Amino acid sequence: MSRQKTSSPEDLESSLLGSRPRTQFHRGRALPRAFYERDTEIVARDLLGTVLECETGDGVASGIIVETEAYLGEHDLACHAAAGRTARTEPLYGAPGTSYVYFIYGMYWCFNAVTRAEGLPSAVLIRALEPLDGIALMHKRRPQVRSEVELTNGPGKLCTALAITGSLSAKNLQRKPLTIREGEPVPDDKVEVTTRIGITRSADWPLRWIVRGNRFVSRGKLSG
Repeated sequence: MSRQKTSSPEDLESSLLGSRPRTQFHRGRALPRAFYERDTEIVARDLLGTVLECETGDGVASGIIVETEAYLGEHDLACHAAAGRTARTEPLYGAPGTSYVYFIYGMYWCFNAVTRAEGLPSAVLIRALEPLDGIALMHKRRPQVRSEVELTNGPGKLCTALAITGSLSAKNLQRKPLTIREGEPVPDDKVEVTTRIGITRSADWPLRWIVRGNRFVSRGKLSG
């Protein structure tokens, strides 16, 4: 008989689920367009605790958003819109509540939710998830990964685990296959704001939001 692994108190404290079964985490309606039609910084903060879900022919995979970064428009040198309106950046200029998916390093997809009004290019990059639904499917898509923590603790990792690719760019996030749903609000005392990471331009701007102490935040580090 195999021995069932139990979670340590530290694991429970560093998870939004705690000791609850995953089925008990709230998954509500798709976030309405009005949610995204606000300042990008506000959207980035309020996305913490919501659920990113992707449905494919293989099934549904989802995770709780625990890390985000805001990209503010053409004046933000770290935002793709700094290059102006191009074929690549066109989705950034689209309606709020649509997806912007791009390819980096010739290897990874990254998923963003477009914000503010149409024509004002800005978006929130989803950097990390706490796995929720379809974990076996995530492991199948990332067979080299053994630790659940490593499945979705980075923007490229989570896109691979959820099968998010460029074919899902410029899609309405209020309907399948790619949706962000109401989850459970994260209180302010559990939120930390830092500078953005993995960039060189405008790198000192404090536009990264994380769930404090959550072990699924990218780079495998707990916040201080």
